[in-house]
Amino acid sequence: MLTAIDRYFNILAGNIDQYLVLPLLYHFGWMQWEELSFDWALVCVYGFFAVIATYAICWPLEALFPIERWDDRKAVFTDAIYTVLNRVGVLPIVSFLLFYEVQVWVNGYIVDLGYIPPTLESLVPSLIGHPVITFIAYALILDCADYWRHRLSHMFRGWYALHALHHAQRQMSFWSDDRNHLLDDLVAGVWFGIVGLAIGIPPLQFPLLFLFMRFIESLSHANIKLSFGWLGDRLLVSPRFHRLHHGLRAAGRRSCNYGAVFPFWDMLFGTADFSNEYPPTGDKRAPEAMATGGYLAQQLSGLRFFRDELRAARAGSRSRH
Repeated sequence: MLTAIDRYFNILAGNIDQYLVLPLLYHFGWMQWEELSFDWALVCVYGFFAVIATYAICWPLEALFPIERWDDRKAVFTDAIYTVLNRVGVLPIVSFLLFYEVQVWVNGYIVDLGYIPPTLESLVPSLIGHPVITFIAYALILDCADYWRHRLSHMFRGWYALHALHHAQRQMSFWSDDRNHLLDDLVAGVWFGIVGLAIGIPPLQFPLLFLFMRFIESLSHANIKLSFGWLGDRLLVSPRFHRLHHGLRAAGRRSCNYGAVFPFWDMLFGTADFSNEYPPTGDKRAPEAMATGGYLAQQLSGLRFFRDELRAARAGSRSRH
């Protein structure tokens, strides 16, 4: 069945490449990207499928077992725009094309110096010939990196001002995972790119890893009264576990449950909270536009909040001296 699905995805990506991507590349004089155009189209197809699969699984669960019910879902619709942009458009372009180009340059530079570019398999030879285990190892390493990126984003006032856009949502649903400020996403992209280069993730696997991890994150943000049980909640981040991170009491620079996919990192570093609660979400300090505005209003409000928080942080630093 998987082979049949792969075949259909390849056919669809081939048509997109032939009738849309290649004509655009030719029109704008970008034919140097021709060798990568099919892979880009394929990742877009996988991203679109991931959005459909996420909706097909999470929407019925939200309808059957909701934590909250909302009459006005305008803010949820805005979150859906974030998801489509990130998983079908921005993600393939940035994470595949840019990551590929940087990886080629870095590997070429390392080879010119007389060294072999690093890969996870070269560091752990027992992984050679075990692609599924290697994929899981990549996911664990990226998730650990994301834990610390996420935790640090709550520790610095200016950085959290950007991240507050994610926390401002009072109607948290499975669409909310991608609700981030563009500057915050840029930091995350560079962060993941550096880690990916350090462990030698193959370019095509890089966005696929993101899509796999983002599906788990979408489920954990869902408006579902659901945990995975005592053991399950300690193996995979559940909606109950992650909702505690978004709770009003946890908003700001003191929070818990930073892990995106695996709770192990919270358990290891002492930030895990397995309380049986489903608190209301949001951030009272975030401007209202960051909670209920449209896409552009949220982005602009996030920039202003970032500016104001930086000024306040500098003023506080001067007053202490």
